[in-house]
Amino acid sequence: MSDSSGSSALCSMLQQLQSRFTWNLRKEDMDMESLSTRLKEHIKLQLGRPGAVALSYSFLAYVRYLQNQPEEALSLLLQSEQKTKECYGEESERRLIVTYGDLAWLKYHTGYYLESQTYCQRVQDILKKYPSSSSTVLHPEVYGEQGWTYLKFSKSLYPKAIECFLSALEIQKDDSEWNAGYAIALFRTERNKPEPSEKPEDSAAIKQLHQALEINPDDAVLLSMLSVKLGAYKKHEEAESLVEKALKTDPENPHVLRYIAKYLRNQGENDRSIDLLERALKRTSQSAFIHHQLGLCYKKKKIAEQSSKPYKKQMVQQLRHQCIQNLEKAVKIKPSFALARADLALMYGEDKDFDRAEEMFQHCFKMFPEIPDESVCQVIHQRYAEFHFYHTKKPADAIDHYKKGLQLTPKTWEWIQCIKKLKKIADDRLSEDEDDSLAYALLAQVAKAEGDMEKAAEMFEKALDCDENNSEYLSALCELRMNLH
Repeated sequence: MSDSSGSSALCSMLQQLQSRFTWNLRKEDMDMESLSTRLKEHIKLQLGRPGAVALSYSFLAYVRYLQNQPEEALSLLLQSEQKTKECYGEESERRLIVTYGDLAWLKYHTGYYLESQTYCQRVQDILKKYPSSSSTVLHPEVYGEQGWTYLKFSKSLYPKAIECFLSALEIQKDDSEWNAGYAIALFRTERNKPEPSEKPEDSAAIKQLHQALEINPDDAVLLSMLSVKLGAYKKHEEAESLVEKALKTDPENPHVLRYIAKYLRNQGENDRSIDLLERALKRTSQSAFIHHQLGLCYKKKKIAEQSSKPYKKQMVQQLRHQCIQNLEKAVKIKPSFALARADLALMYGEDKDFDRAEEMFQHCFKMFPEIPDESVCQVIHQRYAEFHFYHTKKPADAIDHYKKGLQLTPKTWEWIQCIKKLKKIADDRLSEDEDDSLAYALLAQVAKAEGDMEKAAEMFEKALDCDENNSEYLSALCELRMNLH
């Protein structure tokens, strides 16, 4: 296609396609190497519901395109097409709308304009054969594939994944795949640890996991996810029955094993959790998530050993190093894994390797602009504060980062720890000097974070009694008084 009018017409057709090339999937939002590793393992293990492997081929094809490997991208898309046809047979055409859109764009970018136009026409033929209810409504298969893509490619795209699965469910409310996708997206976006006042019925993820399991009661991944959620609300009897069923239904699925291991670790069953995670690693050795979970298990075992009297110093050191080794593997596999980096940095600090700890924490802080979840930033501030509180003995730096963790909105376990530590620091200072202005200011900030504005104002007044010229305390008190009145 050499003439400009023909090229313009093709460009117009391409822009109208539903495709990963038109969904604003930014290269900088993805950890390409980690994503590539995970997708190759999904294909190798043939895990998931019908059609999941075909989707993994398509996901990996787009990654290869971004990595300037168009020939492999083409091969993967053709394999995706073949797998889709094998899986869905005569029902496969609507499942191929996005695949053909991707092929059209790939052919265009590699200079094969006539073939690009052919794939555009294939999409048009499918849309004519299966018209949607209006020009603004997509087929549920397209919404679903878009949802899975957002869910797979980046944590920052999880909210978009939720929107896509909801759109698919508006058309097919009882479809098991869209219900499962929506449940998984909610599970990943909801806080791991609920606030004390929250009940299971307040959790959208629990409600949707139940809904998805009503349609497909033998989905072991959903069963294991629900066990984790119910465990967080101390609904152990129901959670244990789900764990038993999931292990019986799909005992070698690494996704099932890792979620059940997480549930067990949260219940303090570290040895059982480690056994399951080691089993999962035999099938998926390059899982950053599993190595992170193993690291946390060894950390819990180390803490348990330290609390025994007398404890074995050599055993504590051994468990600490096993924790560090697994966290290092997690970070190596997935360099963008900020939580694993923060946990590793704190363990370096505990191991007296202060330079590596500081370097790792600074790497975490540099990642802040790319971290979409405030709770992750909160974890990093809390871990860095712990590093200075316990290991470097720099109280000013510890206070600074406990305060920063407190100022972020999610009321997570880390937020509660920041509250406890600031109260302890303030109480310790007041026990030595009852006129310590900083101690009263810290108690004021804690009270404000907890929502007790009157107590916060009272504490700032006490801070000003001790340091009457402090403009920071005066400004904070004036703001509180205005809000109270």
